[in-house]
Amino acid sequence: MANCLTLKKSNCKNCYKCIRHCPVKAIRFSGNQAHIIGNECILCGHCFVVCPQNAKEIVDGTEKARVLLQSGSPVVVSLAPSFIANYEGVGIESMRRALKQLGFADVEETAIGATIVKTEYERMLREEERDIIITSCCHSVNLLIQKYFPSSLQYLADVMSPMQAHCTDIKKRMPGVKTVFIGPCVAKKDEAEYYEGIVDAVLTFEELTNWLKAENIALEQEKDETKESRARFFPTTGGVLKTMAKDIPGYTYVALDGVENCIAALKDIESGKIHKCFIEMSACVGSCIGGPVMEKYHSTSPIKDYITIADYAGERDFEVEQPAAEYLKKNFTAIEHKLAQPSEIEIMSVLRQMGKFKPADELNCGSCGYNSCREKAIAIIQGKAESSMCLPFLKDKAESFSDAIVNNTPNGLLVLNENLEVQQINKAARKIMNIRNSSDVLGEPVIRILDPTVFVQVKNSGRNVINQRTYLAEYKKYVEQTVVYASDSRILIGIMRDITDEEADREKKARINKQTVEVADTVVEKQMRIVQEIASLLGETAAETKIALTKLKESIGDE
Repeated sequence: MANCLTLKKSNCKNCYKCIRHCPVKAIRFSGNQAHIIGNECILCGHCFVVCPQNAKEIVDGTEKARVLLQSGSPVVVSLAPSFIANYEGVGIESMRRALKQLGFADVEETAIGATIVKTEYERMLREEERDIIITSCCHSVNLLIQKYFPSSLQYLADVMSPMQAHCTDIKKRMPGVKTVFIGPCVAKKDEAEYYEGIVDAVLTFEELTNWLKAENIALEQEKDETKESRARFFPTTGGVLKTMAKDIPGYTYVALDGVENCIAALKDIESGKIHKCFIEMSACVGSCIGGPVMEKYHSTSPIKDYITIADYAGERDFEVEQPAAEYLKKNFTAIEHKLAQPSEIEIMSVLRQMGKFKPADELNCGSCGYNSCREKAIAIIQGKAESSMCLPFLKDKAESFSDAIVNNTPNGLLVLNENLEVQQINKAARKIMNIRNSSDVLGEPVIRILDPTVFVQVKNSGRNVINQRTYLAEYKKYVEQTVVYASDSRILIGIMRDITDEEADREKKARINKQTVEVADTVVEKQMRIVQEIASLLGETAAETKIALTKLKESIGDE
């Protein structure tokens, strides 16, 4: 399969929107990037349309078309009939003039090829005894059957698509020319490359629009009418049937659009429930006018676009030279892609890794993109998905982790909304405030359990309070309090560290210190008194000694 869809890796944001919308889950996630699995993809283009980051790109064919124009060979455009809905009010003659300015030799409507194809379908119904016929116009439907419903290949009409039938007709009528198909489809690029020698290049309407803008070529509003143009109905749901006679007795004619509806019908066919039925299948909802490129860059309006096509379509078929059936033959073979189916033990092991231990844990929410947890587990085993893609599992894991931190931290945590109502309270905070159960206060005004003054101040001022010592008189607790206002989340977070024991120890030490000082003062005072008394006694003794010595001296002198 041609690599028609590529990925801008830097743009992928792991939103999983592409896998949710991929009808065949042909996207692999690895290294935080989405990767398209080529041999499983049916090129429906849904991932391109829904990607919010524009991470999916359609490979541009403009340069290839330019090379063809410079080759010297005349290049003729086969223009898909949905162009009238994409370029409203611009008819085939206006398109022809504009494209000739780009260097193309001529422009014809692919609806000419559609007439050839529908005529071949009518012949098959008339001349061949076929039980079921599935139209082969849509390459994405063909790939769907080739890859996922190979047992239904016998029912797929072995007929060229209108693009191929028309380009073959052009080359037959104009020997030596090259052909370029322009339309709203990604899959046509792959079809052109796989079946070589019929279509030399494929452009999308977006690529054509950009090319015209680059060359300053304006499309003129001019709506021409052609009565012989009934096949212009082809790009609408049931458009093939609208051009057919539908007059074969015993046959039921059905038109289906959307890959999901096509898959459901193919399952019914495989089960043997369908018989004698001609089924027109289109991968895009609304058929080609709902094509991925139109849907991305054209303001899609299904009813309005259908009316535009209906107004432009004629009442009779294009006048064509119908080739023999053998010249329109197209062979389809099964395309093997399936990976080995894992065992039940392997599936259960992966489910357990995703936190799915019992059926009740398997939510099958589809947030990862897969329809069920088991499908996701199989994709993980096959290397297409990662366990981290399970959003409920990640949410539970994150909540479990945060809850473990919140509930086991020694600090009290209190979370309030902007109305100062309690949103969360942990075990440590409940212990500080003697609250038995969280449910007793959740949703209640904080004033029921705490003085809200500090929370109001922080909310109004925007200035956080850090490590403020506070005495909670009602609980007889001292706390070191921090209050933070998270403006983005519009919540107030209160963190309380119980310092009651520390405060008691500090007061005890203060009392001991005071007592020590008092004892020291008493001792000093007593010592001073003793010193004074000693000094007094020493003074008296000295005086008495002096008197006695003086008397002794005098006595000795008298003698």
